[in-house]
Amino acid sequence: MSIVTTLITPPNKFKIKLDKLLEGTGIVFNGSNPWDITVYNPKLYERILTQGSLGLGEAYMDGWWDSDQLDELFSKFCSAQVKRRVMLDPQSIKNGLWAYFINRQSKQLASTIVKHHYDIGNDLYRAMLDSRLTYSCGYWKEAKTLDQAQEHKFDLICRKLNIQPGQRILDIGCGWGSFMKYAVERFGISCVGITLSHEQITLCRELCAGLPIEIRFADYRDLNETFDHIVSIGMFEHVGYKNYSHYMNVARRCLKDDGLFLLHTIGGNKSVIAVDPWMEKYIFPGGLLPSIKQIAKAIEGKFVVEDWHNFGADYDKTLMCWYENFSGNWETLKDNYDPRFFLMWKYYLLSCAGAFRARSNQLWQIVLSKNGVRGGYISQR
Repeated sequence: MSIVTTLITPPNKFKIKLDKLLEGTGIVFNGSNPWDITVYNPKLYERILTQGSLGLGEAYMDGWWDSDQLDELFSKFCSAQVKRRVMLDPQSIKNGLWAYFINRQSKQLASTIVKHHYDIGNDLYRAMLDSRLTYSCGYWKEAKTLDQAQEHKFDLICRKLNIQPGQRILDIGCGWGSFMKYAVERFGISCVGITLSHEQITLCRELCAGLPIEIRFADYRDLNETFDHIVSIGMFEHVGYKNYSHYMNVARRCLKDDGLFLLHTIGGNKSVIAVDPWMEKYIFPGGLLPSIKQIAKAIEGKFVVEDWHNFGADYDKTLMCWYENFSGNWETLKDNYDPRFFLMWKYYLLSCAGAFRARSNQLWQIVLSKNGVRGGYISQR
């Protein structure tokens, strides 16, 4: 007589807890929906519960799990506000304390932070972005392509500022010079752009050669001259909550009395002092999304708010275009970036697309004047 012993695998207590957390989200582990999480390593459940978003992201980079629609997975995460259902993980607590006691975006640290993201290679950004190299949200109201969306965004900014020939414009955080080049060629103005990225400066000077555009390696805190108008497109996310007021003071002292300042920034629905731990470690160290409350506090007593325009839903489309470009051009990039980088960058672009799709993140263009536009400001859309 033979005895057959049946081994029963005990239920994974960490998976049981995660299944409960995900109830009502439409997300399941090893499900049939394209946004569901396919698990390749059963240790994933414990890693998520003990390490939070950092563990989730690093596990993806390690190949422990995947999803056919990563963007939609994160849209559902954000829509269900899953983060509110879990306790803070150790890294989030550490980052929060660090941000409270230390100025993460001080002048001494700023260039190191910028180098981490913007100096990783112009070849990557050439492959991913539009033909003008514009690393900020496009304006898709009437656009059909990424190039059109970025040009329409620049046209919108110029109309909001009422740019006139002969004026001199300051671009704080000018990137590869895409806005300055557009405005100079279309409106006959001159520009000064500042950045802390050596890679951006090198390429920006090449792209803007022969035009009345001056590109400086400089921190915004060093600025002390006046301009007809000021723009800042996608740079305020690196300023940090301890520096918002100082940033606005600099913008005020550099703006002529009758000039306008357009601030183009991603924003958050809540006031926070630290960014997501995975995003902090791998993508934007020292990055922070300002809230309406934080921006308003920094503006008070310095500027009049003439216009506040939200087109955050357009960032979903922009990010999806960037991902399509990035993944479609990977063959030309993979000799310079390893497979783990591909997973990291894919996770970054698609998780952000999902967050904007869920309206957890916003994109604001704010027009400010020093003393109020006489007769009233006419909003442009």
